[in-house]
Amino acid sequence: MNIRRVLVANRGEIAARIIRTCRNLGIETALAASEADLDAVPARLADHIVCIGPAHASQSYLNVDAVVRAAAAAKADAVHPGYGFLAENVRLARACREHGIVFIGPTEAQLEAVGDKMQARAHAVAAGLPVVPGGPVGSPAEAAALAKVIGVPLLVKAVAGGGGRGMKLVTDAARTAETADLAMAEAGAAFADPRVYLERFVIAGRHVEVQIVGDGGDVVHLGDRDCSVQRRHQKLVEEAPAPGLPETTRAAMHEAAIAFGRHLGYRGLGTVEFLLDRDCGVFYFLEMNARIQVEHPVTEAITGLDLVAEQIAIAEGRPLRLRQQDIRFHGHAIECRLNAENWTHDFRPSPGTVTTAVFPAGAGIRVDTHIEGGARVPPFYDSLLAKIVAHGANRGSAIERMKSALASCRVDGVATNRDMHLFLLALPEFLRGGMDTPFFARALQRREGDGGRPS
Repeated sequence: MNIRRVLVANRGEIAARIIRTCRNLGIETALAASEADLDAVPARLADHIVCIGPAHASQSYLNVDAVVRAAAAAKADAVHPGYGFLAENVRLARACREHGIVFIGPTEAQLEAVGDKMQARAHAVAAGLPVVPGGPVGSPAEAAALAKVIGVPLLVKAVAGGGGRGMKLVTDAARTAETADLAMAEAGAAFADPRVYLERFVIAGRHVEVQIVGDGGDVVHLGDRDCSVQRRHQKLVEEAPAPGLPETTRAAMHEAAIAFGRHLGYRGLGTVEFLLDRDCGVFYFLEMNARIQVEHPVTEAITGLDLVAEQIAIAEGRPLRLRQQDIRFHGHAIECRLNAENWTHDFRPSPGTVTTAVFPAGAGIRVDTHIEGGARVPPFYDSLLAKIVAHGANRGSAIERMKSALASCRVDGVATNRDMHLFLLALPEFLRGGMDTPFFARALQRREGDGGRPS
């Protein structure tokens, strides 16, 4: 089938990014927007706009019925959920099917298979992928018993969690039971699902992920990304390809990701995430994100592909347009997430009105944003203002381009983390590459110890 009109069920920069690709493909767009976003840039870019409810996400962007009603009202052939909100929601995929609307994403069965972390872990084992030692626990007592088997440090993780929520570190085995009890209560309140599992904590771990795309039969990979620069499990900087990775390890990760996709008969765009133990070089399956990722532009930069266009083609029922041998990788790309937050005051959110917005441009620079002078940054949503991407012939040139791009970036009216990125890019450990996930926390501690001066 040919998709003629897409309802974009999201907001911010990803909504604007999806609309632009649809426009390039000659596809009309309707934007599902909350009352807080009716005058935002994506609303002006879309061909049509449908208000789906009040500002709070629970009454708008997370309301499956409202999204489906908006798609019907807009006479949309398909719904693109972007990332976050309902992007991996089985109920939305099912409701779309029941109303004869194409869901631009994986099948309902695949969303269920990878949306539950324990199911995803079982599928990974069935596909032959290595998993971190651990398992599900049904009570604090079971958690204490399993902790004796896998040892500490370990993580207690909510089965339905994400983005670091419902995750707790245990360094003293004697505190496993009470930590698990707390995590279960927290998970039940946050996700209406109190289930948790334990996982050995890899101290010097790198977060490396592989982008795959499948048509329900064939699966190919589009390279890897390093997302180890994180704060409280939230990614800050991403790059492709992962620097300093032995080629044998890289190839093994690619093969594992494809094996997982083939095991699922995967359809659409997805990311298989791995934890690499930097000390011994062993990697483990972490999870799969069955949607487009925030960091997808770095993959687009090194492959020259439009991943949203690939999503739409697959949703239209077309076979993969790519063979593995046809995919070529060029240079290195880095993405910095520009957020509305005061990074020198514990990353306090900074909603408000943007008075000035000047973003970089030039060779090898891409900016995905929905912000301009006069734009409002509501307090209800994620603080992401823009994604700044620098692409160069190698990692060194990409870093230099990023430094120049950030230096020329100016956003006034709200606090941003721009200077944090400049601080990070100057650190010797970052310049060497191959950071582990605790890297950023160490960097902040050193900065505070030096009175705020870069180390």
